[in-house]
Amino acid sequence: MADTLAQLQGFSLNALILLMVVIIKSVVAHFIHYHNDNNRNNNALTFFSWYCQRLASKVNKQQNSAQQQQIAGFIAALITLTPLIIILWLFADFIAVPWLWQALLLYFALGNFQLNKKCKEISQALINKQYDIAKQTLEPWVLRDVEPLSSMGVAKTTIEMLLLRYLQHYFIIACYFLAFGGLTAFSIRLILDMHYCWNKKQPNFHYFGQFITKLSALIQWLPSRFFALLMLLASIGKHFKIALKAYKKYYFTLNNNIIIALLAIMLDIRLAGVVMYQAKKLRRLSFNDKAEQPQADNIIQASKLIRQLLYFSLALTIIAIISTLLIH
Repeated sequence: MADTLAQLQGFSLNALILLMVVIIKSVVAHFIHYHNDNNRNNNALTFFSWYCQRLASKVNKQQNSAQQQQIAGFIAALITLTPLIIILWLFADFIAVPWLWQALLLYFALGNFQLNKKCKEISQALINKQYDIAKQTLEPWVLRDVEPLSSMGVAKTTIEMLLLRYLQHYFIIACYFLAFGGLTAFSIRLILDMHYCWNKKQPNFHYFGQFITKLSALIQWLPSRFFALLMLLASIGKHFKIALKAYKKYYFTLNNNIIIALLAIMLDIRLAGVVMYQAKKLRRLSFNDKAEQPQADNIIQASKLIRQLLYFSLALTIIAIISTLLIH
């Protein structure tokens, strides 16, 4: 195995490492139960999120002007990311087995592999009309206010959370790892976690979080368009014309509206719309308004569809690995 890894380089080596790490994380998630915490991450990056929250509480002053809050957010992101990235970059020179270091960075960059279990728990709680349990299970995974949500609202929020978590913590991380390696993938994860902590949709971070929100949107744009293309191809035979129209309409927007719109069309349900953050309403675009509102069973359907897309992406990666090994 070590000889094979030594012979591979670039994309081929990263693809093989990605496959190994996914298998290891899947096995670990199967045998170990992670408990929810207040950080919404349930992994080794919990301390980083805690640090971001404490830093914001010190430097994000609501009495300051909008420009001062924006500058504070930019500086906070800079002084948080730069030292960590430099330290990890320098530390790589002391590692005797480079591919093992790459695998370790990827392991911590990838998201929680028990997300699907949580969504099943939420769906089952809704079916059993245990709405409080469903909300308690969902709350650590989202920023929006959960308590006012109806059964339909919990289902919609869960589906959107599931889609964006899979996109950001699996697909996008994997794309950057395949292209640029472990340090880039881990850095992307740090940026995404900072974006969660300082999301500008929250009133107290509206100005402070603008820089990290824009940076997060920029790094997500290209990989999310690849994922949207997979969704478009999967819609062939059903709702393809409508999906193609949405794909063209939202392709150049600097957000993930294209992903949410395509999933709404593929599942034939409504998604997005008005949400509440810290007791304040935020009006968003609503997608597929002529369809029915999502219900508990749509959570399972969404989970299956998203995982099928990820499995297809993983299959393409395996094909690339096999082709490279056959050439060698």
